[in-house]
Amino acid sequence: MNERTKEIVMVSYKGILANILLVVFKAIVGIIANSISVILDAVNNLSDVLSSVITIIGTRIANRDADKKHPFGHGRVEYITSSLIAIIVLSAGFLSMKESVSKIIHPSETKFSTVTIVVIIAGIITKYFLGKYFKKKGDELKSGALSASGADASFDAIISTGTLVSAMFSIFFKINIEGFLGAVISIFILKAGYEIMQDTLSNIIGVRIDDDLSIEVKNYVNSFPEVIGAYDLILHSYGPEELIGSIHIEVDDFLTAKDIDRLSRKIMVGAYNKLGVILTIGIYATNVKDEYSKAIKNSVYEEISKYNSILQMHGFYVEESEKLVHFDIIIDFDEKNQHGLVYRITENLNKVYPDIEFVINIDRDYSE
Repeated sequence: MNERTKEIVMVSYKGILANILLVVFKAIVGIIANSISVILDAVNNLSDVLSSVITIIGTRIANRDADKKHPFGHGRVEYITSSLIAIIVLSAGFLSMKESVSKIIHPSETKFSTVTIVVIIAGIITKYFLGKYFKKKGDELKSGALSASGADASFDAIISTGTLVSAMFSIFFKINIEGFLGAVISIFILKAGYEIMQDTLSNIIGVRIDDDLSIEVKNYVNSFPEVIGAYDLILHSYGPEELIGSIHIEVDDFLTAKDIDRLSRKIMVGAYNKLGVILTIGIYATNVKDEYSKAIKNSVYEEISKYNSILQMHGFYVEESEKLVHFDIIIDFDEKNQHGLVYRITENLNKVYPDIEFVINIDRDYSE
């Protein structure tokens, strides 16, 4: 196991130990006090034990080396792990809601004592710090499962606080609000489960890469003197520490295949060593040196500047002998008629340059 995996497993073991202790104490107190809130709290802690076990298993599987069947490795198993934790949280929320509604319809007397209160307070404190610890480690280690467990633990602290409020009402005002508080608590649990599932599914579907990382990668690529511009950065996540993708670089068209090969290799090796990103390099050649080409480019810039939905133009190349100009544009996702927009641009450019064929490629706004 690598160091990241070892640390995630160690954090999970600590969570298992803390939650088992809470389950035992809360279950005993809940049964003695006949408190559905405390018993549900214990059940919820038991689900947290299961979450930590799943995190350990998922992290170990995700750490397996790539093989013929899975050439991109097993890193995405961590996203599956997070989704399983979300299912556990949602199940706990539905169970809690069911029992709370039952308690509202058929209330029963609760018997809270000093010991009960002490155990609940201990649970609140433990869960609060456990949640902070899991969240911190989840962010440090880029572990969605740990972050999910941290969010779950933080909501558990809120749940236990609700139980404490219920106990206080029972002791001082002889009012049983357990069922109602349980229902409110259930909503919190369901909300937490939904948010964890939503984040996890977004990662599985594919999300826009972090803007800071995108800027960092492009700045690095642009640091090479031969590179005129870096565009079309696409990164696919095959786990929190496995980013594979591509980027286009713009270079002068007089560079030889040997020059471009050497440059591409330098960029790829450096991107992996410095940023942990595996990149494939695509090439845009540029030749806008003479007045004729510059005039055409300026006309194109003037035309596309009329449309707020066009975010960028790049890959501009003039083939004078072929009477051909091609370039790429990035259009905002909010623009629903992208091809109609390209048609209008082409039509307007042909009014200025009727003898030139303009080939416009639409790029997606994949990254900052």
